[in-house]
Order: sequence, then C-alpha cells, then structure tokens
Amino acid sequence: MPIPPRTTALVGVAGGAGTTRLTLELAAALATDDRDVAVLDAAFATQGLSDYVSGALDPDATSLVTDAADVPLESGLVDFETDTEGRVAVCPAAAPFERLARAMTPDAARAFEGRIAEAADSFDHVLVDAPLLASNQTVAAAAACDRVALVAPATDRGADAVGRLSARAADIGADIDAVVSTFGALGDADVVVPETDANDIADAPACRDDVDLAAGVAAVAEVLLDVELDSVTAAGGVLTSVGEYVRR
Repeated sequence: MPIPPRTTALVGVAGGAGTTRLTLELAAALATDDRDVAVLDAAFATQGLSDYVSGALDPDATSLVTDAADVPLESGLVDFETDTEGRVAVCPAAAPFERLARAMTPDAARAFEGRIAEAADSFDHVLVDAPLLASNQTVAAAAACDRVALVAPATDRGADAVGRLSARAADIGADIDAVVSTFGALGDADVVVPETDANDIADAPACRDDVDLAAGVAAVAEVLLDVELDSVTAAGGVLTSVGEYVRR
C-alpha cells in the first residue's frame, strides 16, 4: 500500500498568485479534520506569511537555516489560530537583508530540507509556502517534498508562467503533481480555487465560512494529499461537492 504524501510545496508562479493565503487555508482545512499541520515559509524575500501572525519572530525561518541552525524547529513555530481540533503552526520569515542573503545560499537550502524532514517527524502534514522556482530554498523544497503544486492566478500571465515553471521544474528534475488555479478557472489547472470576498488578512482562515472556498480547498487536499475532507463545514452547512473544482 503506497505511503500517503505528507510534505507538499505550494509554489507560486507569479507575485500575487495567492499562494500564502491558499497554504494557510489548506492548513486550516486539514486541522478541521483533527490533523496537525506545519507551514514553513520559503518565500524569504516577500515574507508574506509573517503578516498573518503577531509578536516577535525569533528565531524566524531564515535564522533556523543560518544562525540558529542547531536549535529545534519548534522554537521558531507560532500557532496560527484556527479554532479547530488540529494544530496549525507556522514558521514565517522576518529577516534583515544580510541574513536574507545568507538564507538563500546552497548550504542554507540543505538546512531547509532538514527542517522539512524535522517538521514531518512531528506533524501530520507539512506545507511549504514557496516562491518561484528561482531560489535555492524553493528548489530544495521541490526536491524534498512528496508533492509539488504550481499555484497560478487565472490570467494570461498565470497561464504563461505555468508553462515556464513547468519547463524549469523539468530542468531540475522536479515533478509537478498539480496546477492549482486561484481567483477563477485556468484552462490547464488540475484544481480550481474560486475567488472569495474574504481576502483580507484578518479574515483568514475563511474556508469554514465560505462554502465555495472550502470546497475548492478540499479539492486541493484531495488532489495533492489524497485526503478527503468531508468533515470540513462552511456557513453552517455541509460542503458542496468538490468534484466541480477538480479537473478530471
């Protein structure tokens, strides 16, 4: 019997693809099913994951692969409030430029692979919020994770970027397991996550209150993780069928 995938890299094909928000919504949906989820930030340059948590981030994701490479991963994890049975713990990047540069070196990328493995020892699922396949840490995440998804906005720019990054993934020997379309339907997407009115950071996670968003996120879990999230509810009702969000 094949081992279910536990580590997943969600790679944004362009800025503004909604990768960070999708990663957190997926984590929250999994936690609703009583699963513990770690979210690791590989988007060192944009550091968007840090906007979703408060308080000091010490150590942050970049420290854990450079100056604090010998301390436990747990010391850099911050709980993301989801009001669910399972735990969502995030490890954001929040670094000055000097450390940011060191965190993008090949040695740091190898350390990042180790952090993914460390998280997998303690959590049911590990999700990596990753930028373009143009940095050492994203390449490391693509190599280390069981599944890799490209996250693309439903625009011409998103469609063009999917083609470029699929070719780049082939160049580095990485398999792309699925293309996830955000903000609408992209023709070649395997999964479609619809637009939602709950786009503000303060609204996250919104998958328990938005039926269509919840169904889209559940479809992502089914395609990438082989997990059926029938327990996820939204707006007081049972999810609509995920079938309309998965391209067969």
